[in-house]
Amino acid sequence: MSALDGLYQEVILDHSKRPIGKGELDPAAGALTATHHEFNPSCGDEIDLSIAVDPETGRISQLAWEGQGCSISMASASILSQLVRDEELTIAGARERIDAFRHMIQARGAEEPDEDLLGDAVALQGVSKFVMRVKCAMLGWVALEADLAQVDAQRAGA
Repeated sequence: MSALDGLYQEVILDHSKRPIGKGELDPAAGALTATHHEFNPSCGDEIDLSIAVDPETGRISQLAWEGQGCSISMASASILSQLVRDEELTIAGARERIDAFRHMIQARGAEEPDEDLLGDAVALQGVSKFVMRVKCAMLGWVALEADLAQVDAQRAGA
C-alpha cells in the first residue's frame, strides 16, 4: 500500500469514527428545508439527509444527517457534510461537487479527481474499483441531490 492510500484510508476511518454533521437539523427561521431518505438494498446502508437553505442567497446554511451502514457510506456522508460547511456551498456549488464526485466514482481511477473541488472526498476514489461499494459512497450525495430538487421546487413555488 502506498503512503497516499494509507492516508486516504486514515481519512475514511477518521470520518467514520468521528462523523461530521451527524445529528438533527436546527434551521434558522425562514430557511427552506428538505429531507430525503436514501437506502441501499444491496447492503442495508441507509441515510436521512436534511438541509437548510437561505432562500435569498441559495446558500446551504446547514446539512445534518442520521444513518447507519458501512464505514464507507458513513465516512462519505461526513466528508460531504464537512465540504458543505467549510466551503459555504450554494445550491449550484453543491451540484457541481455532486457531479464531480459522481464522475470520480464512475471513472474507476482513469482520471485524477479535482482535489480543490472535492477536498477530502478524493479519499473515496479507490471505492470506484469495487462496484458493490459505489452505491455506499454515493448514498449521502444522492440524498443531497434529492434535497436540492425539493428546495428548487419550494423556491419555484414561492
